[in-house]
Amino acid sequence: MFKAVLMPGANELEKIAAEIVTCVKCPLHKNRANAVPGEGNPRAEVMLIGEAPGAEEDKQGRPFVGAAGRLLNEALEKAGFSREEVFITNIVKCRPPRNRVPTEDERRACLPYLHRQLEVIKPKIICLLGRTPLETLIGPYSISKMRGRTIEKDGWLFFLTYHPAAAIYNPSLKEQFLKDIQKLRELIHRDERRRGSSLDEFL
Repeated sequence: MFKAVLMPGANELEKIAAEIVTCVKCPLHKNRANAVPGEGNPRAEVMLIGEAPGAEEDKQGRPFVGAAGRLLNEALEKAGFSREEVFITNIVKCRPPRNRVPTEDERRACLPYLHRQLEVIKPKIICLLGRTPLETLIGPYSISKMRGRTIEKDGWLFFLTYHPAAAIYNPSLKEQFLKDIQKLRELIHRDERRRGSSLDEFL
């Protein structure tokens, strides 16, 4: 009888996910249907991080499965990615009421889970989708001014773009979002890792 062979890191990610689905570290757990730990390749070269689960994500327990997820899937497919080869998650793992922006306390409670996921997956590049992940992991900068750029911080290489929901609310952003995800693919294809811009440029 053959035994299933898990990819390196899969067990560790499952342990983190098990903690997330039973987490009570912030008030968001009180109204959730499901926590959303994230999903994808345990050895992904690209990790995509959004803000928080929405209604459909809360219902299914999976990230980016609503309207924004469909646009993200479209962008990934056009750029030559599959969802199976990347890892997708959010800054916070439970849906905030009425899809409001997560508070600092909520983000702070969830960040250790994200940091552990990063340490297991060790992606070559982390794509931050929108203002909340940018502010949380980099600083209080404008996503519209920084989209399409790479930034190095704390030993990680970040790539910045809009949240796909922003491109749904403002269709004029869709083409830029699609181009950014294509650029993300081009960065991965390069033989040498591109050095990010200095944060000093934006101070």
